[in-house]
Amino acid sequence: RNIGLGVRYIDAEVIGFTKKLSAPETIGNQYVLASVISRDTDGDMFETNCHQVVNCAGPWAGQIGELAGMGTETGALSIPLPVVPRKRFIYAYHCHNGPGISTPLTVDITGTYFRREGLGGMYICGASPESEEEEPSIENLDVDYEFFNEKIWPRLAHRIPAFENIKLKSAWAGYYDYNVWDQNLIIGPHPVITNFLLANGMSGHGLQQSICVGNAISEMILNADTYTVDLSRFNFDRIIRREKILEDFIV
Repeated sequence: RNIGLGVRYIDAEVIGFTKKLSAPETIGNQYVLASVISRDTDGDMFETNCHQVVNCAGPWAGQIGELAGMGTETGALSIPLPVVPRKRFIYAYHCHNGPGISTPLTVDITGTYFRREGLGGMYICGASPESEEEEPSIENLDVDYEFFNEKIWPRLAHRIPAFENIKLKSAWAGYYDYNVWDQNLIIGPHPVITNFLLANGMSGHGLQQSICVGNAISEMILNADTYTVDLSRFNFDRIIRREKILEDFIV
């Protein structure tokens, strides 16, 4: 759909930005990103002029933020984008007499979650580590099956007795874009890099937030006077002010 509307996708790695000061009437030392410097799959470098830049790089958003200047200078630019990759596991299992198709996404008080997957008695589940010491290495995407057997399965069976007799069918690992500050969304323009829009750190509730975030970013790009949803409390300023938006049981 996007391609049909004229969007061009470029398979390349962002390696830097060029910058220029904002208009003279701008208060302070604000600047904008004037162009993106990229390297394509053949190793050739090229430059793309830009009016707006949206950082939606997922687990690697922190690196893009640093290339743009976050965490490299003084003042507000001394604070990096606190988003890093964290590895999480998803396990798919079958239970012939488990909860029915109307079962919602269910999060146990331990943070273990499950949801129904289709009509064939399949479910998927997962959980986050309980401490920093338990965080798995991000060097590979190998699955830790002991984490399922020792942590997740007992909790599932305690919550849903039918889950005592399940059969693990498959599993995979992926990366969260993990906000180490408060594990919550960061969205909106950077206060100094004024055309640098952030849409980061929502892993754990990305499925719920993605449509709203996409709509909000499109409104920000268009410089809308009003927004469908006010997301201002989730902007980067809260990190500068050292304020947190905390919630329980982010999966």
